Amino acid sequence: MDIIELARRYHAHEKVDGTGDTFQRRARILQSMWREGMGYGVGMHRGRPLGSRLPMPWARESLANFLTDGIRDVVREEVLDPVGSRGKLYGRPRIFDDLLSSKPLAFNAFGELRRHLDLATAILRELSGGRIGEVTGIDFEHSPGRGDLAYIGDRSAFDVYIEFVPPGGGRGFAAVEIKYHENLRGKPSTHKARYDEVADDMGCFLPSSRDRLRAMPLQQLFRDHLLAGSLRQVDGFDDGFFAVLHPAGNQHCARAVAEYAMCLGDGNTFVAWTLEDLVAALRRHTDAGWVEMFHDRYLDFGRVDRELGRLAADEE
Repeated sequence: MDIIELARRYHAHEKVDGTGDTFQRRARILQSMWREGMGYGVGMHRGRPLGSRLPMPWARESLANFLTDGIRDVVREEVLDPVGSRGKLYGRPRIFDDLLSSKPLAFNAFGELRRHLDLATAILRELSGGRIGEVTGIDFEHSPGRGDLAYIGDRSAFDVYIEFVPPGGGRGFAAVEIKYHENLRGKPSTHKARYDEVADDMGCFLPSSRDRLRAMPLQQLFRDHLLAGSLRQVDGFDDGFFAVLHPAGNQHCARAVAEYAMCLGDGNTFVAWTLEDLVAALRRHTDAGWVEMFHDRYLDFGRVDRELGRLAADEE
């Protein structure tokens, strides 16, 4: 039994995941296994079942892509409520039916923290090395102004936006971009002159790095970092930084983050966290059941190996 055959068994064999035993393939299998373990039906993609999808419209009605009742309440406030979702571009139906999407992952990682800001403070203070004094609010799919040239003039937004009080007082924010299975490939968006203006004002980018930052796999990170930089400047924050959150095993993301850091002469406004870092911090501060639910769904890749071993033993 190999990884390709296991993927086929779970309706999770997709050419886009590459060849062989890639992180992307393992992530799709893990989500398919989670879906089956929960007893959820399989969704369809281009007329065939896809294990990493939930069936619509049931997925929207049940909000089964989200781990707890509390998180589902946050989704109702942020996504389903016409007022709460105003100006936010949640991809539909992906946020409801796509188990691999980073949008529901953002809610699953931070939805309970939004409801318990004392816990959010403890976790984010630890992850930030004490830079975050007290978390005062958590928002999703946040942009200070889509298309507003006072910022960067495009439609970029932060997956998660955290406002906090720095240890010395004042106003601060952390703007978080979340990745799960993404490989950060694809065609870059059109570069705007405004990006260069903001980059010059921020003063943290090495002059020799501009061409690399305009191309994939770095361009989206660059644009989100610029949005964070412009927000700090325009809105007068005392502190603010851009963070990328991704699984440690996603080597496409890990390499991109490492390459991105090499483009910076000053790294004060950029940090990288892993989902494993987040879960470890959560375990140190709470025994809430949703933490293990989150780990089992998104990070228990040993489950894939155990299933491979079990099926191989059955074949002997």
